[in-house]
Amino acid sequence: MIKGLFKKTKYVTTSVPSQEKAPTPNIPDGMWVKCNSCEQIIYKKDIEENNRLCPNCGFHFRMSAKERIKLIVDEGTFIELDKDLTTLNPLDFPQYEEKIRQQEEKSGIKEAVITGTGRIYGEEAVIAVMDSFFLMGSMGSVVGEKITRAVEEATERRLPLIIFCASGGARMQEGIFSLMQMAKTAGAIARHDEAGLLYISVLTDPTTGGVTASFAMLADIIVAEPGALIGFAGSRVIEQTIKQKLPEGFQRAEFLLEHGFIDMIIRRQDLKKSLGKLLCLHKEVK
Repeated sequence: MIKGLFKKTKYVTTSVPSQEKAPTPNIPDGMWVKCNSCEQIIYKKDIEENNRLCPNCGFHFRMSAKERIKLIVDEGTFIELDKDLTTLNPLDFPQYEEKIRQQEEKSGIKEAVITGTGRIYGEEAVIAVMDSFFLMGSMGSVVGEKITRAVEEATERRLPLIIFCASGGARMQEGIFSLMQMAKTAGAIARHDEAGLLYISVLTDPTTGGVTASFAMLADIIVAEPGALIGFAGSRVIEQTIKQKLPEGFQRAEFLLEHGFIDMIIRRQDLKKSLGKLLCLHKEVK
């Protein structure tokens, strides 16, 4: 009987029914967006219906040229200029034509800038809007040509000029032809200024490279959206060159305003009203 107390128990192996995993929700790609500022996950449609602003913290998401025109210009007044001007391949860069074609299909526009005339609260102006979704808004020969023609249109018709800047820099596939656009656009801006006409530059995220080094910073009034990245070279390149750690927030709109590089920061929801007031003030003193 005592031996029975220490008898090894025989274990019986039994099969456990497998539990079915809960079905994964079928959520289409691109339906949700993570905010770069507050890091909240946001329904993409809520952002689109809020002028591409985060409904939680007000972070300014990047905007396409068509969205910008719809937001700023009075409905039905925008007349596009040089719509069919398209890019060639002056350096025979491999697969450049195919890349441009893909960008056209994806964005619905033929280049990284849309130019035209329109009204803001009834005040007529020549308007150029760059698009960071088209090859990062890089400035090639066609971008420079369209902006130059827009400036010349404003000068000839004695209209104020507004350029919404958004660019990652020069178009590397066009080499020196891209860099030449800096001088060409700057020359047109100089003639516009000599005629005593108003030029307002609106810097959006990002405004960098040759665009910053030319027409973006040559305006009578330089406006920026909150948090916009504005600069020439990247911060990493600058740190490696000067062998120093850059200040917090370097190259952001708020830092540039504090150090006198821009005139004002205007929230996107207030931008149309502010531009309308500036145009009215210019009209009164002209």
